[in-house]
Amino acid sequence: MATRYIALKTPTPGGLLAWLLLFGCTFALAWSSASLGEEAHANGFDVGGALVPQDEILEGGPPRDGIPALTTPRFVAAADATFLRADDSVLGVSLRGVTKAYPVRILNWHEIINDEIAGEPVAVSFCPLCGTGAAFYAQVRGRRLTFGVSGLLYNSNLLLYDKETLSLWSQLMNKAISGSLKGTQLESLPVTQTTWKSWRQAHPDTLVLSDRTGYRRDYASNPYADYMTSAMLMFRVSKESHRFQPKEWVLGVAANGEYKAYPFSELARAGAVVHDHVGGQLLEIRFDPVARSAQAFSAGKPYPGQMAYWFAWFAFHPNTEVFQVSRPAAK
Repeated sequence: MATRYIALKTPTPGGLLAWLLLFGCTFALAWSSASLGEEAHANGFDVGGALVPQDEILEGGPPRDGIPALTTPRFVAAADATFLRADDSVLGVSLRGVTKAYPVRILNWHEIINDEIAGEPVAVSFCPLCGTGAAFYAQVRGRRLTFGVSGLLYNSNLLLYDKETLSLWSQLMNKAISGSLKGTQLESLPVTQTTWKSWRQAHPDTLVLSDRTGYRRDYASNPYADYMTSAMLMFRVSKESHRFQPKEWVLGVAANGEYKAYPFSELARAGAVVHDHVGGQLLEIRFDPVARSAQAFSAGKPYPGQMAYWFAWFAFHPNTEVFQVSRPAAK
C-alpha cells in the first residue's frame, strides 16, 4: 500500500495548519511538494553538486530563517521550570558535569538551539517531521559556526545551514551536503530523548531551556499534534517500507558500516534490556516504555543511537537490519 501524504484543508485547534498560517506560508504538501528540479538555488542556497540528489531536496514552505533558531537561549533551574509537565518530551545533554534539558515543546517552534555547554559551543536540533533529536559540537576546523533553519528538507528531514559559509547540513546524516564545507562530518554529542520526569529524576541539578525565548509563541500547544498521530507523511522520501507504521518509534544504531533498528513495539515484547550485536559490536539496548525512551550502551557506557520515526530511519538506511522478538512456531 502506497504511503499517503497529508493535505490539510481546514484548521484544527492547535493543529499544523494554524502553524502554517502563523508564518504566512503556503505549503505545497504531499507529492506536489516543491523540489528544486533543474534549479541550483533555493532559499538562497547553492545546491549544485550536492551530495544528495538535487531533485530530492524539497522546499518545506518557510523561507530561510522563517523558523527562527535560538541564538541567546536562557536557562532556569529544574525547580523553576513550572511550564513543563512530567510527561513532556525533552532532549537531555550532559557535558563535563553540566546537564541541560531542551523541551521539545520549544524545539517544535525553533528546531535549532545555538548554545554553550561547559564552555563548548554546541548546537541542539530537533526535526518534528522525523522525531529526531541531535546535538553536536558547533566548531569546525577551528571555526565556530552558528546554525539556522534553511527551510529545505531532504527525506523529510531538517537541513540546517551555517551562517558563516551557507553550507547545508543534513541532521540525520550529520554531514554537510553542499557548500564549501561539503562532506564535513559534525562531531556528535550523546542525546537522551525522554520525558521531563525521567530526565529530572536522573539529573536533579539539570538546567532547563526557558520558555522566555524572546519570541511570541504558544509553547503550550503542539503545532504537529495532528501529524504525530497520523500515519500519513507531509513530504515524499526516497525509500519506503511498510513493515511498520511510518511513525513507529525506533532506536537506530550504526556500527562498522552496519545499521539496525529497534522498534519500540518489539522492545516492549522483549523487556527492559536487550543484548545484541551490530557490526560485530556488542550492545545493550535499554528500553523504558513509560518514558518512551530507548538508549544503547557498550561496555556500560552510552553508545551513539538515534530515536526516530521508522519511515525516517528507513529512508536514510534502507539496508537496515531490524530487531524482532522470536515468535513461537505455529502449530
